[in-house]
Amino acid sequence: MPFDTPSSPASSTSYKLSQVVVLTGASSGIGRATALAFAGEGADLVLAAREREALDVVAAECSEAGARVLVQPTDVTDPAAVKQLADAALERFGQIDVWINNVGIGAIGLFDQTPIEAHRRVVEANLLGHMHGAHAVLPHFRARGCGTLINMISVGGWIPAPYAAAYSASKFGLRGFSEALRAELAGLPDVHVCEVYPTFVDTPGVTHGANYSDHRLCPPPGLVDPRRVAQVLLSLARRPRRTAYVGIGARSGIWAHAVAPNLMARGMMWLTERSLARAEPRPHTDGNLFLPSTGHAIDGGFGSSKLAGRPSAVAGMAATALGAAALVGWLALRRRRAY
Repeated sequence: MPFDTPSSPASSTSYKLSQVVVLTGASSGIGRATALAFAGEGADLVLAAREREALDVVAAECSEAGARVLVQPTDVTDPAAVKQLADAALERFGQIDVWINNVGIGAIGLFDQTPIEAHRRVVEANLLGHMHGAHAVLPHFRARGCGTLINMISVGGWIPAPYAAAYSASKFGLRGFSEALRAELAGLPDVHVCEVYPTFVDTPGVTHGANYSDHRLCPPPGLVDPRRVAQVLLSLARRPRRTAYVGIGARSGIWAHAVAPNLMARGMMWLTERSLARAEPRPHTDGNLFLPSTGHAIDGGFGSSKLAGRPSAVAGMAATALGAAALVGWLALRRRRAY
């Protein structure tokens, strides 16, 4: 079994893991929260990110929690480096039970006013990085006949984000990639491909990313606590399932886009431009596209970690209103076409 048997039915959500987990993007945000969550549950960890010093700090915290930890600095855009990551994990622990593709970067700005090199880098990290991870670990999963691959996607895999075209391209691509892998692995029922779709999460990712918008970036209210996402990843390691949605409005936003994509896109563009128009000016920056991030906290500091993960009445009403607006627009469009 990939995890210990619970001592009693009442402990079915608290028993310890005995899994080897490879985690990319482990130095901050969701990755760091996830490393600590798995360490607290007894997993063996292989932590990957670009900067060794940051990984060493996380590894020390995980070791204090009782985990055995291997640090492997890795740039996921380099397929050879990702293969070395898998080899190092196997050499140290003898097997891999869970591989979490968690790296995600972004570049904010109008598509044609953002350097093409920035777009390329976003796709290389977010899409190809996940593909490199899957390519490195799936032969091992096939040989064992079991294993869990978790792809961190986001609701951006369903809903296009204006001012983040490359990010949208990478996340839409990840969704299709995961679907294709699941089809190829259908003959191996104990090899799982899981997709995770959070809404906005309170991590340093916004400040770490590239910004070509000329304005200060700030995520919307109703942020998800990264520790909540970490708990979802932990639950997938225990009981894999196809998809997991995290955050208020995730499903309703996806539904609204499916029903009225043009209305949704126009609304998001209006909201984005309105938000940027009110923001303070900022110079262009490449952020962490080509260099490791500076600062490796779990939280982004945009909202209270105690409140960010809880559904709020305001956020719930906003999501409902968005869905209702999409439905009204779709019905109006149908009626107009009928005439």
